[in-house]
Amino acid sequence: GSVVLKSWLANRPGARDRVQASGEYVSLPDIRKGTELFEWMTGGMSSAGVAVTEQSAMRVSAVYASVNLIGGAIACLPLPVYERSLDGRKRADHDVWWLLNEQPHPAWSASSFWEYLAASKLLHGDAYARILRASKLSPKIVGFEPLHKSRITTTRMEDLLVYAYREDDGSITSIEQSDMLHIPGPGFDGLTGMSQIRHALRNSAGIALAADEYSGTFFKNGARPDFAIEVAGAVTQDQQDMLRRTWANRHGGIDNAHLPALLVGGAKVHELTMNAEDAQLIDTRRFQVEDIARIFGVPPHMIGHTTAATSWGTGIEQMSIGFVKYTLQRHLVKFEQELNRKIWPSRQRYFVEFATAGLERGDYKSRNEGYRIALGRAGEPGWMTVNEVRKLENMPPVDGGDQLTKGNVNEASAQTAG
Repeated sequence: GSVVLKSWLANRPGARDRVQASGEYVSLPDIRKGTELFEWMTGGMSSAGVAVTEQSAMRVSAVYASVNLIGGAIACLPLPVYERSLDGRKRADHDVWWLLNEQPHPAWSASSFWEYLAASKLLHGDAYARILRASKLSPKIVGFEPLHKSRITTTRMEDLLVYAYREDDGSITSIEQSDMLHIPGPGFDGLTGMSQIRHALRNSAGIALAADEYSGTFFKNGARPDFAIEVAGAVTQDQQDMLRRTWANRHGGIDNAHLPALLVGGAKVHELTMNAEDAQLIDTRRFQVEDIARIFGVPPHMIGHTTAATSWGTGIEQMSIGFVKYTLQRHLVKFEQELNRKIWPSRQRYFVEFATAGLERGDYKSRNEGYRIALGRAGEPGWMTVNEVRKLENMPPVDGGDQLTKGNVNEASAQTAG
């Protein structure tokens, strides 16, 4: 059998790493998750015979576009810190704001940090980030470090989770639940979420990869000839090669594209058409784009597939609102809840929430009409102030702009009744 497989089986008993956590040992996998060998041994081969891993899945344009669309949208959203109060909530000036919106780690900007976590959640089913504190005895948070799922093994110790992380130097670090951001995807079983690659994307991405490979071979150097030359009588291999070279030299290239062909010795040209299986390749690739978009919950038109109509209404405004409501929101809520329960575990008065108003707002005319209603029109009471409206439009506040319009509807009604 395989030399690699035999070597792995022989060294398996001695290759098991253990880390001591809370008096118990946590076993780590012998083969690193995420590698093609691991995926192959655990059934990572698709029905098309192609191994689907993180690297190979991202070579599929529909997967790449979907992950970039969702991750990029999350990375662009502001994440303000709010403070609860008796009359509602208000923006708070908190130290953690800089970490979540500008630089969570010296090597990471906030946008790259959120894109990485989103991609990990979308592809692997879990996103991880280590919470960095000022010291072992200090609760103060000074940063967040994103971690790759392939280096993490999760175990349960009574009611808490413990994460064994393989460092760059090969050593094992045990991370407590309170010091780890863990955002699972669908199918969370109390330890980890379901890997999109190993479950939903295995066949869809595998077929897409196989179709891409076949297409490349199909069109490479004219793999399917457009015509055939029929020659009467027996022709040797040397004569066949000479005829092909002569025809290519004479009629190949742009300059020779329209030169008339001269056939002698009874030679005939027969045009070859694409058979049904080759023609079906185009439909297969189109279907895989729609199937992958369905897996990620992304409307096909937002990743460049415009042949399928959307059912989210017409116009960019309705499409954007639908994308936020039905795709982004389910990811954002999980990020928000994990941040709030780990940053403020004692249910403090602070909390974070992604600001999606910028993605949901309509065109300029529609916004102005909505602002008129919010400020109070035709004597109706308003429910927004001028400065609140100006803030939504990224404009500075003005003096006297914090007063609500009370309106005179009740007064007018009373006078009419009298």
